[in-house]
Amino acid sequence: MRTKDLVHVALFAAIVVVLALFPAVPLPFVPVPITAQSLGVMLAGSLLGARKGGLALLVFVALVAVGLPVLSSGSGGLAALLRPSGGFVLSWPIAAFVIGWLTERVWNRYNLAWALLCNAAGGIVVSYLIGVPFLAVAGGLDLGTALTGSLAFVPGDAVKVVLASIAGVTMRRAYPLVKAP
Repeated sequence: MRTKDLVHVALFAAIVVVLALFPAVPLPFVPVPITAQSLGVMLAGSLLGARKGGLALLVFVALVAVGLPVLSSGSGGLAALLRPSGGFVLSWPIAAFVIGWLTERVWNRYNLAWALLCNAAGGIVVSYLIGVPFLAVAGGLDLGTALTGSLAFVPGDAVKVVLASIAGVTMRRAYPLVKAP
């Protein structure tokens, strides 16, 4: 990787950390709060592509694992990754990679519609496929309850998909960082 690529990776890991400053909104029916940090996941994949976006979130997860208090709850450490919300955090590198991979595949015709699809597929579908079963196991919930409780995140995640998609399309025109495969 070039120095510029490493700077992009570090910058987006830092963006996810900064998004932790927005207060988490606890939900009474699932032990996972609503946070702004998943917006950073979508931005990393949309703006950096698969490799750099996934790596940025892998750096973030490593920061959590070593104990830095970079989650929106102000926590960090391996214990934070084993909580019910840990599956969502662990899904972020994969989600950013998938968003970036899909974005790269449609780069030559990338527009708002494609951006929305890429961000929804990685930012919502992938995150939920990993996060919800983890929530069920770590939270002592049955899968149906975990899935039903997680539906409360969908409206906020849909807003994040729109914001990240607009940013992705705008950056493609102004200063594209993603390269077609």
